[in-house]
Amino acid sequence: MRLTALLPLLAAVPLFASPAVATAAPGCFDTAVPLTVEEQRLTATMPAGGPAVGPELVRLAGLDPLVAGVKHDLCAARTPRRAERVVTEAGDRLWRTAVDRAQGRRPDLGTLDRFDDRPLYWARLQLSSALRQWTPAFPLPESTSLLTAFDRGSRGLDDVRFPLGKTRRVMVSGFDPFQLDGAGVRISNPAGASALQLDGRVLDTPSGPAVVQAVSFPVVWGYFDDGVVEAAYGSALRDRARRPDVLITISQGRPDRFDIERWAGAWRGGFPDNNNASVTGGVPPAAGWPQPDVQFIETTLPYQRMLAAPAGAYPVNFNQAFCVWADSSHPGAGAPVCRSDAPAAGEIAASGGGGNYLSNESMFRANRIRLGFGLTSVAGGHLHTPVLGQPTDPAALTDPDFESRRQAIAAQVITLATAAAAPAAPATPPPATESARVALESLPGTVLN
Repeated sequence: MRLTALLPLLAAVPLFASPAVATAAPGCFDTAVPLTVEEQRLTATMPAGGPAVGPELVRLAGLDPLVAGVKHDLCAARTPRRAERVVTEAGDRLWRTAVDRAQGRRPDLGTLDRFDDRPLYWARLQLSSALRQWTPAFPLPESTSLLTAFDRGSRGLDDVRFPLGKTRRVMVSGFDPFQLDGAGVRISNPAGASALQLDGRVLDTPSGPAVVQAVSFPVVWGYFDDGVVEAAYGSALRDRARRPDVLITISQGRPDRFDIERWAGAWRGGFPDNNNASVTGGVPPAAGWPQPDVQFIETTLPYQRMLAAPAGAYPVNFNQAFCVWADSSHPGAGAPVCRSDAPAAGEIAASGGGGNYLSNESMFRANRIRLGFGLTSVAGGHLHTPVLGQPTDPAALTDPDFESRRQAIAAQVITLATAAAAPAAPATPPPATESARVALESLPGTVLN
């Protein structure tokens, strides 16, 4: 069966949350079963009250019938095989529906701006919480991980299918919204929105068409421990007939510009993830994948061509900053030393140019696999988008300016991905610039994703 062949990335999704309030369980769901911290935010409302934000965004995007249909089909399932089919199809259908809606192929779905990435995130949480609280009338095989199957499908991991032939291939990844406790549950992530705009798109480059496949990563340390990045990029890279030519991990960075990151570092800074878990230390290896033991990985993206791409709403910077621990024998102790030249042999990473959160780690892991396969001819690197922010009115879920900024960011990501897609030899990094020095000053305390 398809499900048993899946990587067990989420077979034991951690329960960081306290049990949900016990109530009479509707249908085949037991609402006393504990939910994750992420899933508990489904009940969060805006300060002034009103409907819960996540479910309301799902409703406004027209995805609530899909969610209700999956729940109905779960309750109607009578065999493990049927349950597996319901769950795997649900994940795939949610991702494909979100992509089709984002790219304008489903104008029938709701009134919310089609560029909005948030409905996918909250619909996924609605269904993962339903799966966690589902009480089937039959035993499930121990090898079955329904949550794993659903999550993979709903992030596009099972949808990466490049064509054969000489067409250029570009693989990109975005992220879920994050900082939902600090910034609030209305927050959006333009990297996730850009991934939805790019999936399946054919880019028109001077060297011919380039096909893009996209996935969306969770902002959860545990998923990265379980190898979600390697499962996405590694699986694509080992397909010799359809191997991508370019890898671009994408996340949200600083408020006023795009950053093409020169360096990714092998250190986790411990900022809390979407389950409020913190992890500090070196980036661990992913089991089952070839990967070199390195501290820094340098981009091989054609950054000079990306810098020369047609102008968009935001400036684009080549960020050469990185940080090392002053005492390489005691990483994590003392203050990091930040520079913009190049790491020396024996130095231990404290931060890449994109910080030491999951954005930096997505670049590091994707390109560590690229190097593990010996694919030095494949271009790989990271793009930080500007911060989107939130709607101006604290009582609004969206507004025209918020939507316009997200659309402008996504449009510029497409322009930069197009510039990166055509073949070119890597350029020699230029001398450190003032913008690089400014970035150095802000690295240790900056959370970028």
